[in-house]
Amino acid sequence: MRGCSFKLEKIYLAVPSLEHKYAYMDMMAEWEETKEHIYPGAIRRGETDYSKWLKLLETYRKRETCPSHLVPSDTFFLINENKKLLGAISIMHYLSEQLLRLSGHIGYGIRPTERRKGYATAMLKLALEKCKDMGMKQVLITCDKNNIASAKTIISNNGILENELIEEDGNIIQRYWIEL
Repeated sequence: MRGCSFKLEKIYLAVPSLEHKYAYMDMMAEWEETKEHIYPGAIRRGETDYSKWLKLLETYRKRETCPSHLVPSDTFFLINENKKLLGAISIMHYLSEQLLRLSGHIGYGIRPTERRKGYATAMLKLALEKCKDMGMKQVLITCDKNNIASAKTIISNNGILENELIEEDGNIIQRYWIEL
């Protein structure tokens, strides 16, 4: 990969399952310790039991079972050959008005100790392949203007900046499109 001074080990995307429970708990404990916002939002299970959370993720996958205030989506863990969870990514099947404006088709995050190693770029590339398989022709991805690492990840996956929007609190959102 361009920009990486080492070779990434074998990594892949997997649908969350019971076999990932303890690796998930380890990743989330690390993330929560930092007090950072956890992305994508779908991996924040709150007080919900892990098994119930898996069932909830399953309901998000189909329009018929997805809550009406959400858009159907698929969530994946990024996993290495040692079964360590490196991060997560969610793909929204289509855009609602709000997603079109501020969020986009894809939300992702890499656990704090695994950042700056090229994993976000690789994870997004894998997710874009899934988007192609779903029949998407183009994908919108957004990030905060001050999140330079995320912008670089998007750009390295052929993201083209369309514009910037200012939220009510003054935060600037950058909107990137990727042709598939």
